[in-house]
Amino acid sequence: MRVEALAVRLGVSKGGFYWHFTDRQALLEEMLDSWERAMVDDVIARVESRPTDPRAKVQHLFDLAPSADFAVELALRDWSRRDSDVAERLRRVDNRRMAWLRSLFGQFCGDENDVEARSLLAYSLLIGSYFIAAQHGAKTRSQMLQLAVDRLLSESWD
Repeated sequence: MRVEALAVRLGVSKGGFYWHFTDRQALLEEMLDSWERAMVDDVIARVESRPTDPRAKVQHLFDLAPSADFAVELALRDWSRRDSDVAERLRRVDNRRMAWLRSLFGQFCGDENDVEARSLLAYSLLIGSYFIAAQHGAKTRSQMLQLAVDRLLSESWD
Protein backbone atom coordinates (compact mmCIF):
# COMPACT_ATOMS: atom_id res chain seq x y z
CA MET A 1 0.00 0.00 0.00
CA ARG A 2 1.24 3.47 -0.83
CA VAL A 3 1.66 6.13 1.86
CA GLU A 4 -0.75 8.51 0.13
CA ALA A 5 -3.54 5.92 0.02
CA LEU A 6 -2.87 4.90 3.61
CA ALA A 7 -2.96 8.52 4.81
CA VAL A 8 -6.32 9.03 3.10
CA ARG A 9 -7.75 5.87 4.68
CA LEU A 10 -6.50 6.98 8.10
CA GLY A 11 -7.90 10.50 7.59
CA VAL A 12 -4.54 12.21 7.97
CA SER A 13 -2.44 14.22 5.61
CA LYS A 14 0.63 12.77 3.98
CA GLY A 15 2.66 15.12 6.18
CA GLY A 16 0.80 13.83 9.24
CA PHE A 17 1.79 10.32 8.31
CA TYR A 18 5.43 11.32 8.04
CA TRP A 19 5.21 12.98 11.46
CA HIS A 20 4.77 9.51 12.96
CA PHE A 21 6.79 7.39 10.51
CA THR A 22 9.81 8.37 8.48
CA ASP A 23 8.62 6.28 5.53
CA ARG A 24 6.46 3.34 4.53
CA GLN A 25 9.17 0.89 5.65
CA ALA A 26 9.14 2.39 9.16
CA LEU A 27 5.38 1.82 9.34
CA LEU A 28 5.78 -1.78 8.20
CA GLU A 29 8.55 -2.39 10.74
CA GLU A 30 6.38 -0.98 13.52
CA MET A 31 3.49 -3.20 12.43
CA LEU A 32 5.72 -6.28 12.51
CA ASP A 33 7.28 -5.26 15.84
CA SER A 34 3.82 -4.78 17.35
CA TRP A 35 2.64 -8.16 16.03
CA GLU A 36 5.75 -9.92 17.35
CA ARG A 37 5.38 -8.34 20.79
CA ALA A 38 1.70 -9.27 21.02
CA MET A 39 1.91 -12.74 19.53
CA VAL A 40 5.23 -13.91 20.96
CA ASP A 41 6.51 -11.82 23.86
CA ASP A 42 3.12 -11.16 25.45
CA VAL A 43 1.85 -14.72 24.97
CA ILE A 44 5.00 -16.24 26.45
CA ALA A 45 4.88 -13.79 29.36
CA ARG A 46 1.24 -14.64 30.07
CA VAL A 47 1.89 -18.37 30.03
CA GLU A 48 5.15 -18.14 32.00
CA SER A 49 3.61 -15.86 34.63
CA ARG A 50 1.79 -18.83 36.09
CA PRO A 51 3.90 -20.94 38.43
CA THR A 52 2.77 -24.23 36.97
CA ASP A 53 4.32 -27.33 35.52
CA PRO A 54 5.22 -27.40 31.80
CA ARG A 55 2.19 -29.50 30.82
CA ALA A 56 -0.11 -26.93 32.41
CA LYS A 57 1.73 -24.19 30.53
CA VAL A 58 1.18 -25.93 27.20
CA GLN A 59 -2.49 -26.39 28.09
CA HIS A 60 -2.72 -22.69 29.02
CA LEU A 61 -1.18 -21.77 25.66
CA PHE A 62 -3.91 -23.72 23.88
CA ASP A 63 -6.53 -22.14 26.14
CA LEU A 64 -5.31 -18.70 25.02
CA ALA A 65 -5.22 -19.60 21.32
CA PRO A 66 -8.87 -18.80 20.49
CA SER A 67 -8.27 -15.18 21.46
CA ALA A 68 -5.48 -14.80 18.87
CA ASP A 69 -6.12 -13.00 15.59
CA PHE A 70 -5.21 -15.74 13.16
CA ALA A 71 -6.41 -13.68 10.20
CA VAL A 72 -3.40 -11.43 10.82
CA GLU A 73 -1.18 -14.52 11.11
CA LEU A 74 -2.44 -15.75 7.74
CA ALA A 75 -1.99 -12.33 6.15
CA LEU A 76 1.60 -12.12 7.41
CA ARG A 77 2.40 -15.61 6.17
CA ASP A 78 0.97 -14.72 2.78
CA TRP A 79 2.88 -11.42 2.74
CA SER A 80 6.11 -13.26 3.59
CA ARG A 81 5.82 -15.16 0.30
CA ARG A 82 6.36 -11.88 -1.58
CA ASP A 83 8.66 -9.96 0.76
CA SER A 84 12.00 -11.34 1.90
CA ASP A 85 12.19 -9.01 4.92
CA VAL A 86 8.81 -10.23 6.16
CA ALA A 87 9.87 -13.82 5.43
CA GLU A 88 12.96 -13.33 7.58
CA ARG A 89 10.86 -11.85 10.40
CA LEU A 90 8.41 -14.74 10.19
CA ARG A 91 11.26 -17.25 10.26
CA ARG A 92 12.61 -15.55 13.41
CA VAL A 93 9.19 -15.61 15.05
CA ASP A 94 8.64 -19.26 14.13
CA ASN A 95 12.08 -20.13 15.51
CA ARG A 96 11.38 -18.25 18.75
CA ARG A 97 8.03 -19.96 19.19
CA MET A 98 9.50 -23.40 18.43
CA ALA A 99 12.42 -22.84 20.83
CA TRP A 100 9.98 -21.96 23.60
CA LEU A 101 7.83 -25.01 22.88
CA ARG A 102 10.96 -27.19 22.91
CA SER A 103 11.85 -25.78 26.32
CA LEU A 104 8.41 -26.73 27.66
CA PHE A 105 8.25 -30.21 26.14
CA GLY A 106 11.88 -30.81 27.07
CA GLN A 107 10.93 -30.56 30.74
CA PHE A 108 8.84 -33.73 30.57
CA CYS A 109 10.03 -35.57 27.47
CA GLY A 110 13.37 -37.30 27.77
CA ASP A 111 13.93 -38.09 24.12
CA GLU A 112 15.17 -35.28 21.84
CA ASN A 113 13.14 -36.61 18.89
CA ASP A 114 10.02 -36.73 21.06
CA VAL A 115 10.57 -33.11 22.11
CA GLU A 116 10.98 -32.00 18.49
CA ALA A 117 7.99 -33.99 17.25
CA ARG A 118 5.67 -32.75 19.99
CA SER A 119 6.86 -29.17 19.54
CA LEU A 120 6.27 -29.27 15.80
CA LEU A 121 2.87 -30.92 16.20
CA ALA A 122 1.84 -28.42 18.87
CA TYR A 123 2.92 -25.47 16.74
CA SER A 124 1.23 -26.88 13.66
CA LEU A 125 -1.93 -27.41 15.67
CA LEU A 126 -1.84 -23.89 17.11
CA ILE A 127 -1.29 -22.20 13.75
CA GLY A 128 -2.94 -24.61 11.34
CA SER A 129 -6.09 -25.71 13.10
CA TYR A 130 -7.60 -22.26 12.58
CA PHE A 131 -7.47 -22.77 8.82
CA ILE A 132 -9.02 -26.24 8.72
CA ALA A 133 -12.75 -26.32 7.99
CA ALA A 134 -13.29 -30.07 8.41
CA GLN A 135 -16.07 -31.42 10.56
CA HIS A 136 -15.34 -33.99 13.26
CA GLY A 137 -18.43 -36.17 13.38
CA ALA A 138 -20.30 -35.75 16.64
CA LYS A 139 -17.40 -33.92 18.27
CA THR A 140 -16.98 -30.16 18.22
CA ARG A 141 -13.84 -28.48 16.97
CA SER A 142 -12.86 -27.53 20.52
CA GLN A 143 -13.38 -31.12 21.70
CA MET A 144 -11.11 -32.40 18.94
CA LEU A 145 -8.46 -29.80 19.70
CA GLN A 146 -8.52 -30.81 23.34
CA LEU A 147 -8.15 -34.48 22.40
CA ALA A 148 -5.11 -33.57 20.31
CA VAL A 149 -3.62 -31.51 23.15
CA ASP A 150 -4.23 -34.37 25.56
CA ARG A 151 -2.26 -36.66 23.24
CA LEU A 152 0.59 -34.15 23.03
CA LEU A 153 0.77 -33.94 26.81
CA SER A 154 0.51 -37.67 27.49
CA GLU A 155 3.32 -39.60 29.12
CA SER A 156 3.77 -41.96 26.22
CA TRP A 157 2.76 -42.15 22.58
CA ASP A 158 2.66 -45.93 22.58
